[in-house]
Amino acid sequence: MGAPCNICVPDPERYANITRLDTATGKVDVVARGVRNTVGFDWQPDTGELWFTDNGRDWLGDDAPPDELNRLTQPGQHFGYPYCHGGTLADPEFGTKRHCDAFVPPVQNLGAHVAALGMRFYTGGAFPAQYHGAVFIAEHGSWNRSRKSGYRVSVVRLDEHGRAAAYAPFVEGWLQGQAAWGRPADVLVMPDGSLLISDDYAGAIYRVSYRGSR
Repeated sequence: MGAPCNICVPDPERYANITRLDTATGKVDVVARGVRNTVGFDWQPDTGELWFTDNGRDWLGDDAPPDELNRLTQPGQHFGYPYCHGGTLADPEFGTKRHCDAFVPPVQNLGAHVAALGMRFYTGGAFPAQYHGAVFIAEHGSWNRSRKSGYRVSVVRLDEHGRAAAYAPFVEGWLQGQAAWGRPADVLVMPDGSLLISDDYAGAIYRVSYRGSR
């Protein structure tokens, strides 16, 4: 449940959190707090941990704060909103109330205002080895930046300890200069190892496959 505002201290039992619903009993538990606005999540295939994207607040400038890729290792963890952004950036309004050290830092800071939405671990076998176990993220694109950013699919490659080793564009081109003709919204790994990308601006689905080097 996203925050009901750009930046505020909302009811922590209702907003800026991730909840779990027991369908048998109807009981709802908060499993992650301090999450401003998450859209995409996936389960790490080896550990079963929940990983998710989070969209940072607006109106701190073109380059702050970053969007985030986060990992939940135990229920109840707090990821910083509205006190701290990107693991180290204290909010100018609320940052004096709690220190950044009190919160779980992101696995990877993403670009500012890229609007990270859907994400998936790559569990296929068709792409080169460097992508196995990596995280693909649909970056929907900025709306309030003087020069647009995002409008691409990025990839976060992890090391053997599950830590981010690299963050880079994977598929781009939807942004031509300052004009966008597409906005990636989600990604999905197919049984054959290809990657589907949904585009809610062009109303299209793209398929990325690997045919080997030429």
